[in-house]
Amino acid sequence: MSDKTNFNRIVEGLAEVEAIVGGRAEPARVFPPADVDVKAIRVRTGLSQSAFAARFGFTVSAVRDWEQRRRRPEAAARVLLKVIDYDHETVERALAVA
Repeated sequence: MSDKTNFNRIVEGLAEVEAIVGGRAEPARVFPPADVDVKAIRVRTGLSQSAFAARFGFTVSAVRDWEQRRRRPEAAARVLLKVIDYDHETVERALAVA
């Protein structure tokens, strides 16, 4: 690619970023949250560590490690945790059907 082609692609990308940040466009891809506060999410559900783990398919040791920041949840777990935080009752109903 020529320098002009690369420059034009960069300018187009910056225009897309500006539109997304300005609320005039949706991002083409949504990324998992960089971090989640597992303890705060669990506390909002009103569940103990063991009940939270059992209800949502985590191990108690994982929940404990996440809360104490010894480990970071993988991307898929962070997504599920955000959904649980948004509406844990819907997640519970969906899991009960499975």
